[in-house]
Amino acid sequence: MGKTSRQAGSRWLFWIGIAVLIMVLDQFTKVLVLGSFQYGESVPVTSFFNLVRVHNHGAAFSFLADAGGWQRWFFTVLGIVAAGVMVWLLRSHAGQRLFCLALSLLLGGALGNVIDRLLHGYVVDFLDFYWDRWHFPAFNLADSAITLGAALMILDELLRVRRGR
Repeated sequence: MGKTSRQAGSRWLFWIGIAVLIMVLDQFTKVLVLGSFQYGESVPVTSFFNLVRVHNHGAAFSFLADAGGWQRWFFTVLGIVAAGVMVWLLRSHAGQRLFCLALSLLLGGALGNVIDRLLHGYVVDFLDFYWDRWHFPAFNLADSAITLGAALMILDELLRVRRGR
């Protein structure tokens, strides 16, 4: 194995390591919430933020939450397939730092939520931001990583288009 192949391999493992770190942190926070809160319990932290324990049986913003149960397996399979594609992209583009950081965040977040679906049948959400009586849907660290990863993916593409001009 040449030096270039070894470097590409270590870069790829670096990005996988970030994804694993995100997944572990996500699961750790969810274990804390599951062990400390009853379902529906809420603890005010600031005038605009609560820690809560809610279960999301659907996808983002509880999409398909009341679909009868099939959505658990649909979103689990979708997450696993997406993770496979992201791993392949990380291996193929290990030298593209912003792109790979975005993929690592997406991958770690997706796998964090897949683990929840497999273990519990739902995703554990616990971050509740609000203003007056309006509440943003509760979310978790995996969702935050997915959102940041998506934003970085858009930024990467905008920068790529700009460089192409």
